[in-house]
Amino acid sequence: MRAAALSGDPAPVAPRAVIDASWQRMLRIGVDPDRSTSSDLLPAGELEHRRRSTALGEVLPSLSQGLVAVVQASQQMMVVTDDEGRVLWRDGDRAVMRKAGSICLEEGAAWSEDTTGTNAIGTALELRRPVQVHSAEHFVRTLHNWTCAAAPVHDPRDGRLLGVIDVSGVDSTFHPATLALVDSVAKLAEAELRQRHLATVEQLRSVAAPVLCRVGGRALVVDSHGWLAAVTGMPPVGRLPLPKSFRAGRRWLPSLGMCAVEPLPGGWLVRVEERGSEVGAASRVVLDLSNRSRSSVTVSGAGEAGPWTHELSPRHAELLYLLSVHREGRSAAQLASDLFGDPTRTVTVRAEMSRLRRHLAEVLAHRPYRFVDEVEVEVIRPAHPAYLLPHSTAPAITGARRNRDAGQG
Repeated sequence: MRAAALSGDPAPVAPRAVIDASWQRMLRIGVDPDRSTSSDLLPAGELEHRRRSTALGEVLPSLSQGLVAVVQASQQMMVVTDDEGRVLWRDGDRAVMRKAGSICLEEGAAWSEDTTGTNAIGTALELRRPVQVHSAEHFVRTLHNWTCAAAPVHDPRDGRLLGVIDVSGVDSTFHPATLALVDSVAKLAEAELRQRHLATVEQLRSVAAPVLCRVGGRALVVDSHGWLAAVTGMPPVGRLPLPKSFRAGRRWLPSLGMCAVEPLPGGWLVRVEERGSEVGAASRVVLDLSNRSRSSVTVSGAGEAGPWTHELSPRHAELLYLLSVHREGRSAAQLASDLFGDPTRTVTVRAEMSRLRRHLAEVLAHRPYRFVDEVEVEVIRPAHPAYLLPHSTAPAITGARRNRDAGQG
């Protein structure tokens, strides 16, 4: 099957859909199937910085407890990477770990798809879901003696992709239950992070109670990710969307207007100004799609609050890209056709647009859905057309990738 895919000949049996899609990505970006999987390792200082910076370090003991004994008994190894596919930690059978050195599966190495072709780590990062890759399903020939299963771990506080947990070994150690095991351990890691977060919010709540007793008007206390700890004078919200560069002072928040922000231990006191000075209207939107693992939108204007950035879910990134292409606007039916190839799925589109407009009400209009005329919209695209929202299977997005790819050719 792999030989047929490389030569462009029809295969006697079709590969699994997830593998075929990955092979096609590798062919589009020109990965050499006979290349080495070697990569420049991170310097020791950078590796240690990434280890300290990720929340995965908090749950590493649980990951090890859940997997290391199993992988040692089955002559495999556990690998934990960050969201770029860089190996942060590894453990397991010593003989297998020595063999892994020959394919550069070691701490500090890069295992994204564009570095090492189709593999469980890189492909799980691309798809943001669990993946198992066995033997010749790997695009690069060097990996044909290996089998691997990986599952992504997301931060429950903001949904951000933290990295991947992987189990790898020589191809004779393949077992169909390995993927389910890795996925279960990834979910346990997310559950532990969620429990830790709830504990920190509870601590913030104890700090917030006496503070809000002295505050008049509308105010709320949120943690650094915007999760509510306490509120007064207004209905409670689950989470307050915060700009990426949030800091103390007078700040414009799309859902509340002008607010006075003060730091608290572990969070922020946000007081809504009832008659604060007006902020200049938003005048520019920058939709950043250059990073394959995450997308964001930055809104700026003439006001003193300055620009603010909101990280986008994959679906919201698709919607904003489509609206940037169609400045005249799109109906719910047109967007449903763009996303699903089915113009009747308007309920889903309206629900997603409603969620999106909670964050971007000042720059998004409806009937039809569109960016307001007064706003300049810039789209920062990835360097290669194949990386335009690579997770997306929406017909309009895949069509845009093909058209731009042909244009570059």
